[in-house]
Amino acid sequence: MTYYTKEHEWLELAADGVATVGITDYAQKQLGDVVFVELPAIGKTVAQAAEIAVVESVKAASEVYAPVSGTVVAANEDLPANPGLVNQAPQGAGWFVKLRLSDQGELAKLLDEAGYQAYLASIS
Repeated sequence: MTYYTKEHEWLELAADGVATVGITDYAQKQLGDVVFVELPAIGKTVAQAAEIAVVESVKAASEVYAPVSGTVVAANEDLPANPGLVNQAPQGAGWFVKLRLSDQGELAKLLDEAGYQAYLASIS
């Protein structure tokens, strides 16, 4: 299942308790052409809503926040050399990190697809 935050991050939880995290299509469109991505080190522990990565575009620099608490178990090694993947496939090849969740209960604070779409409609 895919979950979303109001800060426009997405999280897809795998059966093994590891979640893939990135920014939504809405977020990448707001940023414009992404030119730089800074990812966290593998093994870093993050709290829900804490900064997990930085993305810079031709328009601005922006933080990416952890949708849930956990430990970074992988970072997308393709992004530093090809940050445009964030624009091309924000919910695919443009993912940022994989987190091993420390508290699955935090998922209840996130939006599902319908909730996120309703949120987008409310801010448009």
